[in-house]
Amino acid sequence: MKRETFGSRLGFILVSAGCAIGLGNVWKFPYICGEYGGAAFILIYLLFLVILGIPVLVCEFSVGRSSRKSVAMCFEELEPRGTIWHRLKYIGIVGCYLLMMFYTTVAGWMLYYCFRSLRGDFVGASSEAVEAAFSGMLADAPLMTFWTVLVCILGFVVCIFGLNGGVEKVSKFMMAALLLIMVVLAVHSVTLEGAGEGVKFYLIPDFQRILENGIGTAVFAALSQSFFTLSLGVGAMLIFGSYLDRSRSLTGEAISITALDTFVALTAGFIVIPACFAFGIEPGSGPSLVFVTLPNIFAQIPGGAVWSALFFLFLAFAALTTVIAVFENIIAFYMDGLGWSRKKGVIVNAVLMIILSMPCVLGYNLLSGVQPLGAGTTIMDLEDFIVSNNLLPLGSLGYVLFCTSKNGWGWNAFMDEVNAGEGLKFPKGLKTYVSYGIPLIIAVIYLKGYYDYFSAKGPVMLWGWMAAAVIFLVFIFYCALKGGKKAAKK
Repeated sequence: MKRETFGSRLGFILVSAGCAIGLGNVWKFPYICGEYGGAAFILIYLLFLVILGIPVLVCEFSVGRSSRKSVAMCFEELEPRGTIWHRLKYIGIVGCYLLMMFYTTVAGWMLYYCFRSLRGDFVGASSEAVEAAFSGMLADAPLMTFWTVLVCILGFVVCIFGLNGGVEKVSKFMMAALLLIMVVLAVHSVTLEGAGEGVKFYLIPDFQRILENGIGTAVFAALSQSFFTLSLGVGAMLIFGSYLDRSRSLTGEAISITALDTFVALTAGFIVIPACFAFGIEPGSGPSLVFVTLPNIFAQIPGGAVWSALFFLFLAFAALTTVIAVFENIIAFYMDGLGWSRKKGVIVNAVLMIILSMPCVLGYNLLSGVQPLGAGTTIMDLEDFIVSNNLLPLGSLGYVLFCTSKNGWGWNAFMDEVNAGEGLKFPKGLKTYVSYGIPLIIAVIYLKGYYDYFSAKGPVMLWGWMAAAVIFLVFIFYCALKGGKKAAKK
C-alpha cells in the first residue's frame, strides 16, 4: 500500500502543530505563568524549548520520515538486527491509548461548556452557581458519557476520510479558526478596564515571585512544560514525519511547529491573565481557572455569552486537533502493523476508544470511590500520571538514544535523514550534547517528577514508586548500552 503524504508543507506544519497544541497550552500554561511570576517563567520556558524540545522533536520526526512507518513498526524498520529497540514501540502504542482515555473526556467538557455558553447559561450567574455547574457536570454520568462519545465519533469521522481529505483538511480549518479566535479574545482581554496591570505582570519578569516559590521548583516546572507541550514521546509527532517527503530538512520544520505552539501558549496568557487582573482574580489559581474562574469573569462582561462561547470554542478546537492527530496515529498502528484498511481501523478503534474512555468518565461519579493514587485522586489522575510522568519522558528518552547510540539507528544515519532537503541544518557539533546532555536532562525530569508527586504521600509509597521509576529508566538505557544481542547492521 502506497504511503500517504501531506498535500502541502503548510498542511504538515498545521497538523503537527495541531497535535502539539492542546489543553496544556491554553489551560495549564496561563496558571503556571501566574504562579511563577509571568514573564520570568516564560524566559526559562523558552530557553528549555530551544535546548530540549526542538532537538527531541527533530529526533522523533526523523525516525518517522526515514522508516515511513508509525511507532508500531518504525523501530523494526531501522534497528540493527538482533537488538531490542522494537520493544520501545509499546510505550507509544500504550501511551496513545491511555492519553485518549482521559483526553476525550476533557475535550468533551470543552464542547459542553461551549454549548452552555451559547445557550447563555452563565449570564448573570453567581459564583456559587458557576462552581455548582462544574461539580454537577462531573457528577452526571450520562451527560459526561454523551459528550465523550461525541468527541470520539467526531475524531474518527475525520480520520476515515484519510490524511488529505480528512485529517489535513479539517485540522487546517480548525487551526486557522483557533488562531483567529485567539487574537480576537486576546485583543478584547487586554482592553478590559484594569487589564493593564495584568499585561505588565505578564511582560515584565518578576524574579521575586520565582524566589518565593523556589528557584528549583520554578525551573523544573518550566522544563517539564516545555517538554510536554510538544506531545513528545509516544509517536504522536512521529506519524506526521512518516507522511512527509524529503524536500525540506527537519530542523526548520520543527522550529516552525514549536514557534506556532509557543505563540498559542503565549497568546492564551494574554487572554487569561489580563482578564484575571481586571476582575481581581489570582491568575495562579490552578486548573479551576478555566471552568470556575473564567466563566465567573464572562458572566460580568457585556456580551459575556458571546465571549464565553468563543473562548470554549477555541479550547474545543485546541483539544479536537490533538484528538484527531492521536487517533490518526492509533489507526496507523493497525494499517502498518496488521495491514488493515483505514475503514476497518477506524470502526474497530472507534468502538474500542469509547469503551476505554468510560473508566475516566465514571471516575467522577459512579466510580468516585476508586482513588488509585491516594485520597482525593481519580482514575483520570492515574491515567494522566502514567502518560505524563512515565510514557512521555521515557518515550522521548528512547528516541534520543535510538538516534545517537551506536547500537541503535546511529548518529550518522540520523544526521543524513534530518538534514535531507532544503532548509536549516541540524548542527553536527551538538552530537555530545544530544547523546549525553539531553538523556541526562530527561532522566532528571523523570525522577524529579516522581519525587514531587509522591513526596507528600509517605516514605513507603515514595521509595516504592521511586524504585519502580529507576527500573523503567534502566531498561531504556539498557537498550542503548547493550541492545540485547550483539548488534549486526542490516
